[in-house]
Amino acid sequence: MVTNTLKQAQKRWKELSETIQNMSTVNPAETKVDQQARMERARKDYAYFVEYYFPHYCTDKETGKVIPSARHHIEAAGKILQKRTLKAVFKWARGQAKSTHMDVMIPMWLMCQKRREINVMVLIGKSEDSAKTLLGDIQAELQYNRRYTHDFGTKYNAGDWLDGEFVTSDGVAFFARGRGQSPRGLRYRNRRPDYIVIDDLDDDELCENDCRVRKITDWVKEALFGSFGAEGGRFIMVGNLISKCSVLANIAASKGVEVSQVNVLDKKGKSSWPEYWTLERIREKREFMGYRAFEKEFMNNPIKEGTVFRKDWIRWKRMLPLNKYDEIVAYCDPSFKGSTKNDYKAIKVWGKVGTELHHLYAFVRQCSVSEMVRWFYDLHERFPEDVICEYYIEANFLQDIILDEFTIEGKLRGYQLPIQADRRKKPDKFARIEAVSPLWERGFIYYNEELQNDPDMLVGIEQTLSMEKGSRTHDDGPDADEGAINILQRHTREQELQPSFGYRRSPKNAW
Repeated sequence: MVTNTLKQAQKRWKELSETIQNMSTVNPAETKVDQQARMERARKDYAYFVEYYFPHYCTDKETGKVIPSARHHIEAAGKILQKRTLKAVFKWARGQAKSTHMDVMIPMWLMCQKRREINVMVLIGKSEDSAKTLLGDIQAELQYNRRYTHDFGTKYNAGDWLDGEFVTSDGVAFFARGRGQSPRGLRYRNRRPDYIVIDDLDDDELCENDCRVRKITDWVKEALFGSFGAEGGRFIMVGNLISKCSVLANIAASKGVEVSQVNVLDKKGKSSWPEYWTLERIREKREFMGYRAFEKEFMNNPIKEGTVFRKDWIRWKRMLPLNKYDEIVAYCDPSFKGSTKNDYKAIKVWGKVGTELHHLYAFVRQCSVSEMVRWFYDLHERFPEDVICEYYIEANFLQDIILDEFTIEGKLRGYQLPIQADRRKKPDKFARIEAVSPLWERGFIYYNEELQNDPDMLVGIEQTLSMEKGSRTHDDGPDADEGAINILQRHTREQELQPSFGYRRSPKNAW
């Protein structure tokens, strides 16, 4: 039965087949020697194999430039080729060509090796239709890729991806199955599966139900993994971590499973695939999606709304003229340069008027120390002459490298920023931030309504809403908030505790 979903997929498949055929042109004038040399190189060099046989995947549609394979693509292919009984989870971010490599290119690379590396491939999707659609991509290549056919012979023989199975001329069988469908008895002639790939099995609805996640995890480990023969095979799962309660998370935590994690940004804040994911493209994604969605889809860091702050506690208000505030504090949390967590650098500017605390400006970015320092100086120059802002930075961060950056920028501008060290002996970070949360709940906190679409302000708010005990989420924004609020509150208490002098009342019958 062809569903509406498959009818749409069939239209896409025809367009893909035409593209493959048009772009996989062959040089009719080449010699047999050149052809043999290319085939030998392609069997050894995965990056070359991809670039030559799949130009339709390796061309950037926006720029027209060739996109080379990323290092993690090449390393994954090498590992899969070397180990016939591999159990692996490739936990890669969105847009890292997981399906293209694991479902199409790597199987075809295994097929063209001199030693037969694949006999029966089973492709698992979240539904039967999605699995068939994924299977259609490799059938289109085997049927219409002229370069691959020219070098390694005609492969397509019989069957149709719309039916969920097909076979090549040299006896390699392909099957598609949906999540939870019975894989028992899967075989082609006397051969059992030896390459199983599970592609994007999880979805948001599934991950909301612990019982269903456990049930599908059991199905993967029992029925699906059990479909291998005695010799075993390559067992591969790909996807990005959309929830800690997910089948991907459970399989990745299983004994004997190798895990490859690739985020769109590495630990140093650099793109994991810079030829395709430029920093500008990443920045645009992050600004549009927001902190929490970006972390989930592109950083393998799913974050639920935290248990400390609530979204309805975020209140926006028109800010006062700066000279009307009782006190203004800018607090900096620069994080450690080269931190393995790739923390954000945060500067939060707060003003106090009466009992209200107003969040005036924010800087929350993954950036260099020099960029943070420049913003600090720009902030200072933004204030009118009749406005005084106190600048603080945690004493632990006043290291030589940060002081040097302030000094260098100060020499360029002709003055030094009067920054002070916050020498408070701080308790646990989570406890500190949790302790000020009642100010949000009771309505004393207001955000600058002019900055409702400001990326720095929004990242800071997302970090605040994501606060939860034991969470891996970044917390540099709320940490800087707590630092500024503590200083404003402390100064208020000190002003209110004015000493009084008088006479002590004498008791009765005192002499």
